Amino acid sequence: MGSRRIPARTVLFEREKNGVTYRIPALLYIPRWSTLLAFAEERLSADDAHANLLVLRRGILYHSYVEWEDMFAVEKAHLPGHRSMNPCPIYDDFTGQIFLFFIAIQGRVTESYQIITGHNLARLCYVTSLDQGRTWSDVTDLTQKVIGESLKEWATFALGPGHGIQLKFGRLLLPAYTYHIDCRDCFGKLCRTTPRAFAFRSDDHGKTWTFGDLVPNLETVECQLVSVDEEDGSNVLYCNARSSLGFRVQALSSDNGIFFQQGQLVEKLVETPSGCHGSVIGFPAPLKFSSRPNAQNVLLQQFMNAISLAKTSNIGTNIGTKGVNPFFQKSGNNLERYQLDRKSNICKARLHKPTKGQTIGMDSRDNMVQSSLINLQVQRSLSKTDYQFQLPTWVLYSHPTSAQNRVNLGVYLSPYPKDSDSWTSPWIIYEGPSAYSDLAYIEIQSGELGAMKTAPIIVFGCLYENGIKSPYEQISFSMFTLYEVIQNLPPNSAFLHPSSKQDGIKRICSTS
Repeated sequence: MGSRRIPARTVLFEREKNGVTYRIPALLYIPRWSTLLAFAEERLSADDAHANLLVLRRGILYHSYVEWEDMFAVEKAHLPGHRSMNPCPIYDDFTGQIFLFFIAIQGRVTESYQIITGHNLARLCYVTSLDQGRTWSDVTDLTQKVIGESLKEWATFALGPGHGIQLKFGRLLLPAYTYHIDCRDCFGKLCRTTPRAFAFRSDDHGKTWTFGDLVPNLETVECQLVSVDEEDGSNVLYCNARSSLGFRVQALSSDNGIFFQQGQLVEKLVETPSGCHGSVIGFPAPLKFSSRPNAQNVLLQQFMNAISLAKTSNIGTNIGTKGVNPFFQKSGNNLERYQLDRKSNICKARLHKPTKGQTIGMDSRDNMVQSSLINLQVQRSLSKTDYQFQLPTWVLYSHPTSAQNRVNLGVYLSPYPKDSDSWTSPWIIYEGPSAYSDLAYIEIQSGELGAMKTAPIIVFGCLYENGIKSPYEQISFSMFTLYEVIQNLPPNSAFLHPSSKQDGIKRICSTS
């Protein structure tokens, strides 16, 4: 492992000389159009009570860099007499519609005033866009229709902040929290509140919304959600929340956000004294890190069967010259390499140790195969229920790494997010004052073998508050690969299989 580095960054929002400050970043990536949307609150000062409008910068991804357009205000995202806060964008991949949710707070009323008095002055609002954020609809206020009488039990509430998610079957989920009123005294003044995280949801592409139960035990404030797939075909919704308990809190839901189980402290993820917002993003694990070795054998057999089928079909398509193998990666000191045997005219697999500088991939210059059939067959192999296998979800988390101050923003990695002990130590991506952040998962195609695309490169975008003297001087954007994350983790970081507690430590990957 080489020396650790700090990723390059682009400043997207910067405090102006007249005191106007940009806070609360929210980042959304739209794969269909290779577009990034970077949102923030425009404030007259850094004070929460001085929030004003939501602003946006659109970025177009060109393989390895992003070209950012000028900033503009999302003027539709506003209620008269209110200030707009906590941007929470979500993209519906079924309809192509973007929702920008936010809360609208009356006048300059602070969150602390609402908590003390129990007088809720927050509204749940959204605007939509069908042209990748260029233009926006008029504002919709959902407060009465969605929250209704429950508003009397909430001293205040807020969203995210940061991105919402969509589940595979279409459900839209918005992370949220409320200060729930536990009791009042006989004079009608607020006696006690407890912050609780929960999720708003829609099963009809945003036409109607409702919300689930609150995380039942530990105090949970600003939060984000990840849908976690497991190798056995199961799925769980993962919530990671800010707290004032010294550590982050995580809670799981087995019904996609309706009910959450008891929250638990994540002692490997420290909080600052009053807590700070953090971001989580899920992504499919690289196959080579699967804890089920048979999974690669299954794919290999399906891959070979596909080539045999293509050969006997008499319909050939030249895959092209050597390229990156899309399905198998480095394993120990060898590389699994698959090719057609020219003499026997049959498929076979062999281990091949490449020389320095050699391209890894399929040697198919003299062979004709139908690449579309190969691709289809491999896709089918991933979905076969006979093997009960799916790529598990890993989770990346960003947050200041100090337990004393909002400084040194880092990213942590977990291959088993249900296990609170599975988090690595952080890679610090910004040294200095830093606070709120939001992550996005991006796939970049590394190339093609004829008509067949190679395995995508796993890339992350991070939008975060940073500065020299204060974390609220700038909001910057950085982009880095999963490979860079793993290479820059501290030497003591290792990915541990949950069974290690019973069977001894099984390191899936170590950076030492």
